[in-house]
Amino acid sequence: MRILVTGGTGFIGQHLIAKLPQDSQITVLSRRPEHAKQLFGARVTALQALPESGEFEHYDAVINLAGEPIADKRWSPQQKRKICDSRWQLTEQLASAIATCTNPPVFISGSAIGFYGDQQQRPIDESSDIDQHTLTDDFAHQVCAEWEQRANRVSQHTRVCIVRTGIVLAPGFGALKKMLPAYRLGLGGPMGSGQQFMSWIHIDDMVNLLLFLLNNNEASGIYNATAPNPVSNRQFSSQLAATLHRPHLFFTPAFVLKLAFGEMANLLLTGQQVKPTRLLDAGFQFQFADLTDALEDLLRH
Repeated sequence: MRILVTGGTGFIGQHLIAKLPQDSQITVLSRRPEHAKQLFGARVTALQALPESGEFEHYDAVINLAGEPIADKRWSPQQKRKICDSRWQLTEQLASAIATCTNPPVFISGSAIGFYGDQQQRPIDESSDIDQHTLTDDFAHQVCAEWEQRANRVSQHTRVCIVRTGIVLAPGFGALKKMLPAYRLGLGGPMGSGQQFMSWIHIDDMVNLLLFLLNNNEASGIYNATAPNPVSNRQFSSQLAATLHRPHLFFTPAFVLKLAFGEMANLLLTGQQVKPTRLLDAGFQFQFADLTDALEDLLRH
């Protein structure tokens, strides 16, 4: 299979490429192609710019994982623009190129559960009705909604899967990398009220579901990339401390997070109880459905 991966040097991309079949012909789009070659060696072709539109005829699939990290910096106007442009512009270019193909590749494109906005305690899945009027000032929703709309431009032309990703748990990457130092010192604890839900997924399940969607010719539309059993922030914090055999005594007040992170603190203080209904209905089996098993697997090394 001939596959173009954008964002291949990101932490999901790295794990995905490691599990693609050895006979795959993989092209990675990266702002630093030399870094991609260091990571993957001769296994990939690394490009700094997208191929010409005509070259997309030669791909069987395009997997679009690129995007400026949304939770790494305060949301200044400049950072918001970078977050949007890194997703919207590239997705628009990919969709435009795919639209010109006589035999278009499958298009798997990223999104995030931030699409749903703050749903508090309400369980939601891909079919849930979301009041769009309540999300007009929600930056994460705006990013995701436009991102998905641009990818779906070619849904009448080829098979398109939109993957709304939750909090991906992986050792040495992402949320766990940021949380572990404090928790290992016994200083971890819930944020704000701790009642906000955290819809998480183990990196192995994240990669496996991307492969599942890639190889399932019946798969198309929206899929929630989250484990079947989301937990509250307090439950997550308590389980992480217990897995590390550390106390669970501290908490971070909401006002401290707002002072430190500004508007971006909303990602930490609000949440969604997201269910992966469409993946389960399609027959996907999660290796790590429960947080206890996931954290023990990730942290035992």
